[in-house]
Amino acid sequence: MQYEAFKESAAAAARELLGAAHLKKGDLFVVGCSSSEILGRHIGKGSSPEAAAAVLEGILPILQENGIYLAAQCCEHLNRALILEREAAEKYGYEPVNVCPWEHGGGSFATAAYGAFSDPVAVEHIRAHAGMDIGDTLIGMHLRDVAVPVRVCVKKIGEASVVCARTRPKFIGGERARYVGGDLR
Repeated sequence: MQYEAFKESAAAAARELLGAAHLKKGDLFVVGCSSSEILGRHIGKGSSPEAAAAVLEGILPILQENGIYLAAQCCEHLNRALILEREAAEKYGYEPVNVCPWEHGGGSFATAAYGAFSDPVAVEHIRAHAGMDIGDTLIGMHLRDVAVPVRVCVKKIGEASVVCARTRPKFIGGERARYVGGDLR
């Protein structure tokens, strides 16, 4: 069944991104996912709760095993708000807003996350440490300032393109500055 393939591809991409991003427990991982694009339809024109659930089933357990918080990006009808666990919102000081996603107002992926989380809330803005964009959903606004592309082997989930990124601290100070060695996430 194609949904099993969506789940497996999403899991493989998440594992590879986690390996490259060097995230630590409690970090934020944003996912924007167009189930329409996964099925080869135009974004926002063929939402599929089943495709979204398959992607979530591939990604969420891996993040949970590593103590990483998932932030599920809503569609543009909710201004790209994000669904996350209340615990994560409180940890980062994000103020919850009063909205509940559904298939045609928030999107299937955010709706699936809302149903899967133990205490879901919606917030308007985050600054995630890494992220996965499935189907050109434009997650960049939810990443920390310096995003670094991560090339993963999974190029598509279904028909949707997959683009991943990690973030790192800014290098500031110019030619006289000295920087900490190593990978700074």
